[in-house]
Amino acid sequence: MYLNNVFLSQKEFNGDLTKILLRLLLGGLMAYHGISKLYSFHELLPFFPDLIGIGSHTSLMLVIFAELVCGTFVIFGILTRLTVLPICITMMIAYFLAHSNDPFQTKELSFVFLGLSMIVFITGSGSWSIDHLMFTKK
Repeated sequence: MYLNNVFLSQKEFNGDLTKILLRLLLGGLMAYHGISKLYSFHELLPFFPDLIGIGSHTSLMLVIFAELVCGTFVIFGILTRLTVLPICITMMIAYFLAHSNDPFQTKELSFVFLGLSMIVFITGSGSWSIDHLMFTKK
């Protein structure tokens, strides 16, 4: 009987668990990519493209900020909707500009991250987050 309720019901199934798993997935992978860019900053800098006209150094710093800092904030659910916006923007630039001429298999990771970040923006952080602790009225 319980399995029928879980698999056949149209009701939300443990939405807060879903939201935290999604936040951990997106934030964790973003932070991982940001850390790898931070550790190889000087090796990446000469080859990092300046796609929006602000210079390679600034572009790389903003990507690291979006991936590492904002990714970490997403993990903990800190200002989630606000901190997921730089991730969205970074992934749009990666997908539509940096990899515009590449085959889909090259740019699919940025597409997936863009989709995940949009879902997190729409659904919010859920009740297992610092946002919930900070902004829920008692």
